[in-house]
Parts: sequence; C-alpha cells; structure tokens
Amino acid sequence: MPSLIFVYGTLKEGFPNFAYNPGKRVPGTYRTRHPFPFYVVQLPVEDRAPWLMNNPGQGVPVLGQVFEVDDATLQAMDAFEEVGLPTGYARVELELEPAGHEGEVLLAHAYMKHEHQLVECLLIEGPFADYTAELAAGYRLELP
Repeated sequence: MPSLIFVYGTLKEGFPNFAYNPGKRVPGTYRTRHPFPFYVVQLPVEDRAPWLMNNPGQGVPVLGQVFEVDDATLQAMDAFEEVGLPTGYARVELELEPAGHEGEVLLAHAYMKHEHQLVECLLIEGPFADYTAELAAGYRLELP
C-alpha cells in the first residue's frame, strides 16, 4: 500500500540526497499545518544537516514536497534515515496543507528528530521555514 512522505531537506527534488528518494512526487509545495522547529545543524559526521524537530507548536510552518512511495521504498528510506537508532530520525505522521493557501489537509509521514538529540550538535542555525540551496551549501554526509 502506498504511503505519503513529506520531505523538507536533502531528500527534496534538486537537493543532495534526492537519489535516495525514488518516490512519485505529488504536484505542488506543501507546508506543515502546525509550526515546528526546523534547524540546520552541524555534527561531527555531518555538516549543515536539516533537522525538523518533533516539537509541534514551536517554530514556524515548514515547507516541503510530498512523495508517494511503496512499502519497499519506505523501508529503504527508513534505513537511510536510521529510524529506530539512537542517532536516527523518527518517522512521524503529520498534517500538511498546500503552500500559499488553505486547502484540503493531507496526512503524510516525515522524518523528525527529538529535542534531546540537539546536545550532539556543534552548531544550530534557525529556525527556518524552508530548506534552500543556500542552506544546503556545505552539506556533507560521511556514510559508514
């Protein structure tokens, strides 16, 4: 059964990790219906990584893209985002709406971090509403 994934950072079309996102794009740009803190962080093994924090009601509505993925792709994306590992993301369902106007609410999953993970960060920038090419400049990930 297909799932919807909201991507807001490096998995967006045109960004560094888009190759790990083989889903079918849902047309348009979406934003979180509620505010969330969205930071760009620096870690010892990753520079300028986008982190959407699982703290609803804080921060600002965040822009991103929605993709439809099959179960195998969802599992591969979960592995890439290290879901379930102490340093990884949590896949969380959230409410989205079309950017620029109110519309039908869409439920999709997003990869989010927990606040306690911020202690690992050497630098925290933001919060931001959108992950831009300027914010992505300098992104680096060292895979094991």
